[in-house]
Amino acid sequence: MSPRSASVNEELRRRSRERLLQATVELVSERGYEATTLGDIADRAGSARGLVSYYFPGKRQLLQSAVHRLMHRTLQEALEREPRTEDGRERLARAIDAILGLAEDRPRLMRSHMAGILQAEGFIRCPEQQRLAELLRDTVQRYGTSDVDHDYPVLRALLMGAVFAELLPGAPMPTATLRAELFTRYGLDWELGVPPGEKPPGGTRAMGLVDQPVTDAP
Repeated sequence: MSPRSASVNEELRRRSRERLLQATVELVSERGYEATTLGDIADRAGSARGLVSYYFPGKRQLLQSAVHRLMHRTLQEALEREPRTEDGRERLARAIDAILGLAEDRPRLMRSHMAGILQAEGFIRCPEQQRLAELLRDTVQRYGTSDVDHDYPVLRALLMGAVFAELLPGAPMPTATLRAELFTRYGLDWELGVPPGEKPPGGTRAMGLVDQPVTDAP
């Protein structure tokens, strides 16, 4: 039997890595971070345990990559769903709803992810994070910013802050309230994206992404 080609080997490695990332999302969502071991992840993925350390330096790095992959896939699905649109404001609304929705749907997973970012290892850049960043940068650019390098990190920070507030143990903020604040800041109509309920809750007015004041119509 002839040896496998380099492209076949590369595809097998990609699939193996994907299975580990998916297993991590499933197990941490079910059990939490501390109760999930690397052996558990390997077993769920149907992989040899040595492969985990081959692809990832440790469990914390594996979790960040797994969550960034989930965030990228969720965001991409939201941006590409029907009806497809090139409207920058609608795309930004969908992006905000996608990220806030993840925190609402998978609180244990996202809380573990956010806690990990505050650990000594900090924010880990990986291929999954880079794909997520590219998608968010493209969203900001389509929204109409004149300075993507400034406004993309601002959006990222605001989304992270909203997720923290959504998941804060003992004092979580309602998703609708956080959404209203973000939509107000960026001058987005409540009806864009996937609005919860019938109308927005009360909130403060703030400066928009391109430093333009948002005012009520006369």
